[in-house]
Amino acid sequence: MDSADGLIEAAEATGNPSLLALALGAYGSAFRDADPVGALDALGRGLVIAQDSGNRANVSVLAIGLARLKAEHGDPLAAFDYVTLAIRNFHNAGNTTGVRSALAILAALFDRLGRHEPAATIAGFALSPLTATAFPEINTAIAHLREVVGGPAYESLARKGEKMTTAAMVTYAYEQIDQARTGLEHPS
Repeated sequence: MDSADGLIEAAEATGNPSLLALALGAYGSAFRDADPVGALDALGRGLVIAQDSGNRANVSVLAIGLARLKAEHGDPLAAFDYVTLAIRNFHNAGNTTGVRSALAILAALFDRLGRHEPAATIAGFALSPLTATAFPEINTAIAHLREVVGGPAYESLARKGEKMTTAAMVTYAYEQIDQARTGLEHPS
């Protein structure tokens, strides 16, 4: 957080939209726990700047940050929008590391929403040393999923996800997002 002091102003002074979007993303990441509202504002502003300048890489990273915060603070529909944006951009760019990162957030969100089978399947694909470190919520979700569905069932679902191709997993994720969105928008 100390390093973020003055970062946005310095980036604004460059006139470079990519640097400004990244600075806003760094600020949002640094303050996500201490000031979630400020972090959301910074990430949202960064996303608009990245979109306006056509920088899909920055859009994707900022969308992941927004998805995480929206998921953590009880706005799953917005979280679905942002995670879908990130998955689509990363997949279209052939960035499997980025896809896994977005899917790690999605798996944790599905776990929070009680959608345990898709959460476990997606976690099996998304889990990597990078996602386990950068997105610790996937570790929490996996531990919870092991308890809820049981160790053997979790392992079976995770193996199913692990064996899927990136294209198959992305299609599966989109289908599961659509189902979850419908359930949230039209509860029975």
